[in-house]
Amino acid sequence: MAGAERGPRERMVFSAAQLIRRDGVGATGMRDVAAHAGAPRGSLQHYFPGGKEQLVNEAVDWAGRYAAGRVARFLAGLAEPTPGGLFAAMARQWTDEYETGGFASGCPVAAATVDCAGSTASTRQAAAAAFAAWTGAVAQALAGLGVPPERTGPLATLMISSLEGAILLARAERDVRPLTTVVRELGPLLDAAATAA
Repeated sequence: MAGAERGPRERMVFSAAQLIRRDGVGATGMRDVAAHAGAPRGSLQHYFPGGKEQLVNEAVDWAGRYAAGRVARFLAGLAEPTPGGLFAAMARQWTDEYETGGFASGCPVAAATVDCAGSTASTRQAAAAAFAAWTGAVAQALAGLGVPPERTGPLATLMISSLEGAILLARAERDVRPLTTVVRELGPLLDAAATAA
């Protein structure tokens, strides 16, 4: 969703994702979303008759699709695509953000999971689906890089779990060290999975 091409509904979903990744679900109000999106408050009821829960779920869905779509772009940007290189590119998105803009934001899917998994079944399901879409895209990329089929899913899960944990630690420590550490430590393991095929 490029900025100029977004209609009010799409802007509100995008804005919700951005606010959730910064403030969490609990601190993200519907009025905040409308203001961030530059949309009239009355349009929230029109576009999201299910209220905040619907908006949060759609923001989580958007974030999952966005992360899944980024996988192909990361691969396309690699001179010599490898599983370790893909993981490094995934982490570099975060190290770049943190080094230039600070540590204020994390993953909106993770934030929604932390805030709602125990209380809102539909949001937990949306988060699970978002992670599944992202994991599926990574697994597919790994298959294309020569990782055996039985290892693509488990390694994709390892990559995303490690990245999410490193994001959390980096925000807590205000340091990119956890991100650079997981890249350094997992890279050789990931590349060995492809060469062993």
